[in-house]
Amino acid sequence: MFDKFQKLIKLFKTVDLAQLEKLSQKVDLAAIINSVSKMDEAQLHMAMKMLTSTKKKKDPPPVDADFYDISAKLSPEDRALQLKVRAFLEAEIKPLVNKYWLHDDFPFEIIPKLADLNVCGYVYEGYGCAGGSSLVDGIIAAEFGRIDPSIATFLGVQSGLAMGSIYFCGSEEQKQEWLPQMQQLKKIGAFGLTEPEVGSATAGGLTTTCKKTADGWVLNGQKKWIGNSTFSDITIIWARDVDDNQVKGFIVRKENPGFSVEKIKGKMALRIVQNGLITLTDCVVPEADRLPHANTFRDTAKVLQMTRAGVAWMAVGCARGAYENALEYTLKREQFGKPIASFQLIQNHLVEMLSNLTAMQTLVYRLSELQDEGKLKDEHASLAKVFCTLRTRDIVSRAREVMGGNGILLEYNVARFLADAEAIYSYEGTKEINSLIVGRSITGFSAFV
Repeated sequence: MFDKFQKLIKLFKTVDLAQLEKLSQKVDLAAIINSVSKMDEAQLHMAMKMLTSTKKKKDPPPVDADFYDISAKLSPEDRALQLKVRAFLEAEIKPLVNKYWLHDDFPFEIIPKLADLNVCGYVYEGYGCAGGSSLVDGIIAAEFGRIDPSIATFLGVQSGLAMGSIYFCGSEEQKQEWLPQMQQLKKIGAFGLTEPEVGSATAGGLTTTCKKTADGWVLNGQKKWIGNSTFSDITIIWARDVDDNQVKGFIVRKENPGFSVEKIKGKMALRIVQNGLITLTDCVVPEADRLPHANTFRDTAKVLQMTRAGVAWMAVGCARGAYENALEYTLKREQFGKPIASFQLIQNHLVEMLSNLTAMQTLVYRLSELQDEGKLKDEHASLAKVFCTLRTRDIVSRAREVMGGNGILLEYNVARFLADAEAIYSYEGTKEINSLIVGRSITGFSAFV
């Protein structure tokens, strides 16, 4: 017992009287001495070690979700582009997205800045496009998704669906007219396939019709959930020919008589994306605006295959954004005097999130390799879309959970990722439709009705 007090007295001798006086005003020194007297040797040794320790507080590792260092496989030029896109999004997009998301509005001021970034139509050859790889295009989609899935969707519609339809199915004249302007975002495009009543059953039963006339084509019907359509210059409309029952594609200009758009309101996800309900009432489209290489639904599927792969990458970005925001939060948020990241249950959630995210990252990396090798099939893109969007839902849910009540506040970002993940899960083909595409491939049986 005497040895214990000797050690404590030795510690107090290093403190001058003024410090001791200040200390006595903050703590009960008698109570401390009483507690020390009850300690055994091991407890006292630990207490002395803590009190006399000069070790600096260890800084946590940087927040980075690329756990398997996939970016190291990129060329220096591609890695530089990735970091350029990331820096742009952090500086120009991240500060404003919560405000626009909350107000269900689109930040039109970013369009010239996006044009200067020069990544629209990245994979196409010519027409002002970079002619880059599908891998880097996917990485760009993930970087956009990491900051805001809504802006990622805007770019995906413009660059993938609208430009892709013209690039793969249009005439040379149509490509020359539209693609350079769309690449520079001087003209905005939309993609009208989904319908109010049939949704994903479009392959077998589009209700929007087209009929050849002396003046061109007459289109009738409705399209729903069409992103960018409230302000787009053109919309790619897919319609069933009443004469041969085949699907055909058209470039419909916003000024075409019989074409009208109503903004869809009340969304809980991707609120920055301006989705519209399009109504076509005896809408006349000249033959020059028909896509000459879009004559069956298989032609439409060429575009969807490419963009479905892009949605898988976007889901990876959404999941990464949620994970990194949650990890950063747990490193700063303290309970019981230490960061909650130091608790076992929190670490378990973080590791589960990172495990799913890393699996997603490696899957889409290989997916884009197949695409660049010309080996991509519908079932490859569908499997990636199913898996990545499903796992994203789990990741954003865990991200919200580790943040407690703050997880539902927009200012912490994860609430936005949580909501937006629901839209990504459903668009570009639901889980069920994409599962049947994969199921048909592995069994040889088509379960579509």
